[in-house]
Order: sequence, then structure tokens, then C-alpha cells
Amino acid sequence: MKKPLLAVKDIVQITGITARTLHYYDRIDLFKPTHLTEKGYRLYDRSSLEKLQTILFLKEMDFSLKEIADIIKLTKQEQKQILKNQRQTLLSRKQRLETIMVALDEYVSGNDISNLQLFNNSSVLPLKEQYANEARFIYGETEAYKVYNETMEKLSPDEKEKRFSSMEEIFKKIASCIHQDPSSDEVQRLIEEWKKSLMQFTTCDSELLACIANTYKFDARFKNYFNQYSNEDLADFLYNAIMHNINGLNVSQLS
Repeated sequence: MKKPLLAVKDIVQITGITARTLHYYDRIDLFKPTHLTEKGYRLYDRSSLEKLQTILFLKEMDFSLKEIADIIKLTKQEQKQILKNQRQTLLSRKQRLETIMVALDEYVSGNDISNLQLFNNSSVLPLKEQYANEARFIYGETEAYKVYNETMEKLSPDEKEKRFSSMEEIFKKIASCIHQDPSSDEVQRLIEEWKKSLMQFTTCDSELLACIANTYKFDARFKNYFNQYSNEDLADFLYNAIMHNINGLNVSQLS
């Protein structure tokens, strides 16, 4: 015949939790022993196992111990309603984890962080929106930015995507010329193509172009973005090519 009372070691053997966990649950009044021996050993009746199993179940459902302490005081019907709500919470968390895993796989595969959909459906703004806000903060008072903003507001999402894709193709072409001198005719022709594409969004003067070139070279995020197109430092190459173009433009203006 089985013992009417269970010692800590029995509970450990039955449930798999540790003695330390049982002691802690006792200390915070979550799951207390049914009896204490004269020597202070904890004993539990077999019916208390159901309560412990409920606690362990709720813990697996990702409730905090404080929440569990409140839940086990409720009726079974009230507990079921809380669990229905928790199911939706866990489903949202599952979807979020799936998004994180996709972003992780894409990043490990070499995709630039700016292209990841990591912050979609999050309180944190998507990275592209963060970059747009950063640009607004830095360049918001300039005439070029105002023109850029007005142009972007008029474009449909498809038109924006088409223009950005066109810009990406130019960067890929420039990457294929990375072993040439940045001042070479072919590279400079592509820089002019890049400027023409850029001017679809805003007016470009030497000051703005120099600012963009410096951002490409010294902002780690842009360096990472451009360097996905080449095994070498495309961001630095772009900087040199753009600066040569600006210097050539200034010389022609003076003459």
C-alpha cells in the first residue's frame, strides 16, 4: 500500500522538479506542504499533487509565479477563460518568434539588416522608417530634403519600390567595376547614372552629394548595406567615386 503522505524526495521523483523549487514555492506561499514533521521535514498529501501539477502547467503556459498564485484561487471556469486569453498571447508570440527566425536566417545568409522585416508589427519602428526619421532629423530643414519629401509623398508604394530597385541595380553595376579606378570613365558614367536616379527624388548639389558620400563611407549601417554587393569595400569605393565626380563638377564650374 502506498504511503498516505509524500516526502519532498517523492514529489521530486513523481514530477521531476527539484527539491529547491519545492522549497522556494513553500517560501513564497505558492505551494505549501500539508504537514511538517517534528524535525521540520515537509510532507504532502496525494491530493495536493493536483494543485502542484496545475502550477507546473500554468508555468509552462508562460504565466509568472505571481500570476499563477492568483489564478489557482479562481474557479475552474475562470481559469479556462484566462487560458483562452493566454492562448492568443502565445499565438502572437509564436508569430513574432517566426518573424525573428526568418530575419535571423536572412541576416546570417548575408542579407543587409536594413532589408529585414524585423520590426514589422512591433512597437519599434521598421528600420527603413527609422532611417527616414533619422534623415528627417538631420536634413529636415534643407531645401533638398523638402523636395525629396514632397516627391516621396506623391509616389505610390509600387513607384517607390521601382525607383529603389533601380538604384540597387546601379549599385550592383558599380560593384562590378570595383577593381577599376574610381575616376575611370565607366565608373563615372555609373555615378552620373546614380545622380540621375537620385534626382528623381530631390535636387542634388555638391554639398548634398558630399554629405551622402560621407554617410556611405562612415556610417557602419550603410557600409554593411553596400558591402553585401561586393567582397571588397564598396562603400569606400563609392565615396571615392562620388568625391571625384564632385571635384570634377567644381572644376568645370570654375572654368
